[in-house]
Amino acid sequence: MNSSSVRGLYVLADDDPRWPCDPVEQARAALAGGASVIQLRAKHTTDRQALAWAESIRDLCRTSSALFFVNDRFDLALAARADGVHLGQDDLSPAKIPEPVRGRLRIGRSTHTLEQARAACEEPLDYVAFGPVFGTTSKTSPYDARGLDALAAVAQLVRPRPCVAIGGIDEGRAADVLRAGASALCVLSAVMAAPDMERATRSLVSAIARASAVAPTTQ
Repeated sequence: MNSSSVRGLYVLADDDPRWPCDPVEQARAALAGGASVIQLRAKHTTDRQALAWAESIRDLCRTSSALFFVNDRFDLALAARADGVHLGQDDLSPAKIPEPVRGRLRIGRSTHTLEQARAACEEPLDYVAFGPVFGTTSKTSPYDARGLDALAAVAQLVRPRPCVAIGGIDEGRAADVLRAGASALCVLSAVMAAPDMERATRSLVSAIARASAVAPTTQ
């Protein structure tokens, strides 16, 4: 287990064509604003392009002392020498990833229900993501907003693993999410849809710092 640094602001760098710049520029702006973790989510491109983006983002994260995850694909995460891979419910089971690979990569898992979170506790994971907490417009999801009570239950259940909250999180909701027990706040559109991505990231990081100073998490 290698989970101690999965905290703070966790930003998705995404290749959806609606965003005005590519994932590398998104990551660059988010890191300049103080993001602690970057995840590359490349759903609309080739493996070759995804790997090129991943290698560039990895270098940016190393310079900023941030963690870098690749979504879905542990093979791309390995090829890019990323810090970890993030798996969805429909991806390869973490237990199926060869043990030597698990020793090289942190592994995160998306969950959307208490039952999924309970199952995740039996898997070789370094952190558990839960959501959508408030709903999301960033991707199509079969799940309605889960709410803060459900987030609190999952955060308690998965301890000592960090719980990463995702879905509809913005600056005004940061304190409530942290009070519910989340170790990290994962965002996409709150940064990528902003006129100034670096400034939006900086505002979110500041909101997390203020909330953590008032009511630090127990994780």
